[in-house]
Amino acid sequence: GVGSVVATGLVAPNRKASAIALMFTGLTIANILGVPFGTWLGQAFGWRATFWAVTLVGIAAFAVILALVPREQPEPQKSNLRADLAVLGRAPVLLGFATTVLGYAGVFAVFTYIAPMLTEISGFPEAAVSPILLVFGGGLIAGNLIGGKAADRWLVPSVLGSLIVLALVLGLMTLGLRSQVLAVLFAGLLGAAAFATVAPLQMWVLEKAEGAGQSLASSFNIAAFNLGNAAGAWLGGVVIAHGPG
Repeated sequence: GVGSVVATGLVAPNRKASAIALMFTGLTIANILGVPFGTWLGQAFGWRATFWAVTLVGIAAFAVILALVPREQPEPQKSNLRADLAVLGRAPVLLGFATTVLGYAGVFAVFTYIAPMLTEISGFPEAAVSPILLVFGGGLIAGNLIGGKAADRWLVPSVLGSLIVLALVLGLMTLGLRSQVLAVLFAGLLGAAAFATVAPLQMWVLEKAEGAGQSLASSFNIAAFNLGNAAGAWLGGVVIAHGPG
């Protein structure tokens, strides 16, 4: 949440969404590279080595922030907790939160179970799942950057368009999973469609919050993302356990 506010404060007004996208691209790359590296490190040198590596990376990141983030910031608008909380009650801000929850519930209802879908429906061996997830990760990076560029120029159309594309990809995956070629293609498209919505939705919330309440609203939108993650995984499990197929 704070990262989005800092990132948008470092660039020109017409590049704010791209700054948010670039920040989340770093998070995405960290997950794509960090998770397998951390796993390998733990297996090779013990689990403590992974935690020490995370500590060292955190210290390095802290040093980079101190060195590169400008210390002189625009004079912040005066605010208080009551005023900041009032921002969360604005209808456009609540709409952004709700859209984030519902959109990512759909994403994680599928992605949480993508490994068994690839093996049991598409017929891939288990060893093929990790390379396919790299395709998904590449889609995340591409979609994130595309969504940021689009939101800089057309915020509302990019929000609506990215959500429509996401819905289409999720719907068409039900048809494509029985073909291995299409399954790999849809893994990449799912990643791209899922993260093409990140910068537009975050930018929407920041714009509608305005002023000093932006940090709190931005943080709540990240919380909405995580709520959608948890809700989607749970709903996906319910459908699998009690659904028709």
